[in-house]
Amino acid sequence: MIQTPELNQIFNAVIFAAKKHQGQVRKDKSRSPYVTHPVLVAQTLLEIGGVTESNILVAALLHDTIEDTSTTREQVRTNFGEDVLSLVLEVTDDKSLEKMERKRLQVLHAPHLSSRAKLIKLADKLTNCQDILFSPPRDWPLKRRQEYIQWGADVVSQMRSTNPELEAAFDQVLADAQEQLGFAVQPFTTINQRPWAP
Repeated sequence: MIQTPELNQIFNAVIFAAKKHQGQVRKDKSRSPYVTHPVLVAQTLLEIGGVTESNILVAALLHDTIEDTSTTREQVRTNFGEDVLSLVLEVTDDKSLEKMERKRLQVLHAPHLSSRAKLIKLADKLTNCQDILFSPPRDWPLKRRQEYIQWGADVVSQMRSTNPELEAAFDQVLADAQEQLGFAVQPFTTINQRPWAP
């Protein structure tokens, strides 16, 4: 059970993320406020993954703040502590790199994440792929949606045996994608097979 001080920290993280992501929107059809994404990632961890460790839930709520807003490492450390900052940094991409390089590195780095960071990454990939399947950006053609879900599957393939419930939910997304998008996800063997290879 989450204790009151931990629950307060989670609420603080929701408010912090909402302020930092203010004005940002998702790419989904309804252009929903961006903060709905980290909230969904935390909710997915709790409801599907059974994760109740407050620092993991807080880091999930903050996982895009350093990557996608003006938030500094020091702000996260001061407000939420070194452990949360460490988790956030593990799942933060280097936005100075090209998009395909960031995709490639996510696949390569996934098996080396800590077990707690893998939980966040799994929930993140699950919610993102659900969005691409059920509420994709209006201007995304079928091929782009297929490639995104294939990339998500490649990342998740490197984190198997982390959380059976999250992985089962992701596998259901892959089954739905096969039915609705008309393609079968290819098993990951080498990064060189993919568009995000160097």
